Amino acid sequence: MKNTHQAATAVAATYYDSVPNRRLSAHFSLREFVMSAAAVRHNLPNLPDADMERRLKALCDNVLEPLRRRFGRILITSGYRSPKVNALVGGVPTSQHVRGEAADLFIPSNEVGERMFAYIQANLPFDQLIFERNRKSGTRWLHVSYCEDRKCRHQAFRLEF
Repeated sequence: MKNTHQAATAVAATYYDSVPNRRLSAHFSLREFVMSAAAVRHNLPNLPDADMERRLKALCDNVLEPLRRRFGRILITSGYRSPKVNALVGGVPTSQHVRGEAADLFIPSNEVGERMFAYIQANLPFDQLIFERNRKSGTRWLHVSYCEDRKCRHQAFRLEF
């Protein structure tokens, strides 16, 4: 088991080192958005094109940086996904992650998640804001997206599955 973990860690480190470390904004890098355990496991590229990277930057500038100023450090658990990576993780083909418009954010507690949800909904431009919860694992996260190429829908809701 230890050797398997070490091998997986080495593969992930090599993959991580191959990703350009460009800044998308003051506090967010491209690496944070493209790191994917599924991509590493299946040795799949997971890099956005220039248009998708521009959309990720817009998400950072308009939603994530203001959120960080209010709540401190933000941890992205899922950002950009190539179509193959998106399919591997069970994402829908129309996922905004594939377009570079969405990020899933770690929330340390339900209370913090509720405060972040309310703050985004009341103060920031967004397309979709979803407070998601996996009933089986109890895991919670916020999905937030931003559109600069079309009008934002401002859809906010909760989803349990």
